[in-house]
Amino acid sequence: MRPRRSLRPFVVAAILIAAYAFPQQSSNPDSADKLKSVLDRLDRTAAQFRSAQANFVWDTYQKAADEHDKQQGKVYFRRKGIGMEMAAYVTSPAPAKTVLYEGGKVQLYQAGSAQVDVYDASKNNGAVESFLVLGFGGSGQDMLKSFDVTYGGSEKIDGADTDKLDLVPKSDKVKGMFNRIELWVNSSGISVQQKLLSPEGDYRFNHYTNIVLDKKIPDSFFKLKTSGNVQIENH
Repeated sequence: MRPRRSLRPFVVAAILIAAYAFPQQSSNPDSADKLKSVLDRLDRTAAQFRSAQANFVWDTYQKAADEHDKQQGKVYFRRKGIGMEMAAYVTSPAPAKTVLYEGGKVQLYQAGSAQVDVYDASKNNGAVESFLVLGFGGSGQDMLKSFDVTYGGSEKIDGADTDKLDLVPKSDKVKGMFNRIELWVNSSGISVQQKLLSPEGDYRFNHYTNIVLDKKIPDSFFKLKTSGNVQIENH
């Protein structure tokens, strides 16, 4: 059995993303200063980043059917050498699902199934990591390599002040999936909300709570756990 459809846009976009061109400059001096401040904050966080974990709610909206698919769980990130690992565990609704990124590969597994979907991202490993860790340990300078970024104002999320960033992918392939991304960055340089919008009016909204930085995460959290023998489906 293949993983639920709602996980696909996240993985496909991560695989297709590419980094080209140069940063966009804002025509508003105040906005330019605020943007620089947020990007500098992301840079400082990235320089000291070791790990992060958070609870999440992912809400995937399909405009044609006017339907929402909400998933809840926990996500883990950690720095490994010069790279990054990510593990996301979807616990609700059942069956549970796992998304792992490690060593240039994205793995998807649904509990009880006999198949693991594996996506090789090694050819664009740096760009894939910049997408997967968007707002979680990724630097502002790396963000500018893959996106045109503008400052979108300040907002309170869960009672805390955040700065909103509007991102437009530089890659035409990614624009075909998500032509705009909104990030809400808190005072710690972490994105507490993300909204990825498609040209068709679909979107994926990610909300993170109970964020913990730099707590040691067991190695086992980044290893895929399957039930019985499974078939590996490479893409």
